[in-house]
Amino acid sequence: MTNRLSRREMLKRTAVAGAVAAVPLSQRNVQAEQHSGQPVFETLTQGEGKTLSAVVARLIPTDENGPGATEAKVARYIDRALSGSLISSLGTYRQGFVALNRYAESIHGSQFSGLPIEAQDQVLSDLEDDTATGFSPNASSFFEVVRSHTIQGMFSDPAYGGNDDFIGWELLGYPGVRTSVTADLQRMDSAPTARQ
Repeated sequence: MTNRLSRREMLKRTAVAGAVAAVPLSQRNVQAEQHSGQPVFETLTQGEGKTLSAVVARLIPTDENGPGATEAKVARYIDRALSGSLISSLGTYRQGFVALNRYAESIHGSQFSGLPIEAQDQVLSDLEDDTATGFSPNASSFFEVVRSHTIQGMFSDPAYGGNDDFIGWELLGYPGVRTSVTADLQRMDSAPTARQ
């Protein structure tokens, strides 16, 4: 991915795009994730989730500028949204992951998530440049969908599953509205008491 915007410049330009609404986090899956230390996917299979996690980690990598998509839990955001506001993209993701892994295996002998970082970057460059084969309608369309959703997950309100601990907002220096609503306050079985 040479001759492209720097990571920081891309983030600054795309942050203003905002994020779309997604599905609020499932408390049960958050607890399972904390217990196992591994992402728990609600919509995608574990294999699809592993591929997604590897892709978003290369699109917004952790580097000397700070944390990236992995720490912001962008894959969790996309997974949750694929059963909600982004459900129309679920087929695109599933077909795209199959094509991505086949392409990675054909040129590097391994599925995408098992490749070294340099090889992953090369595969993503091939997608972006539309030189990767086996995608329908084409590789660059799949790349643009994933990149767009990755940006959304990096900068959306943390309530939607991404931008964990306000990582994206911190990266941009955006203060945002940072409310703290506990799981008990979110329950709908009783009316909250008014504070005086």
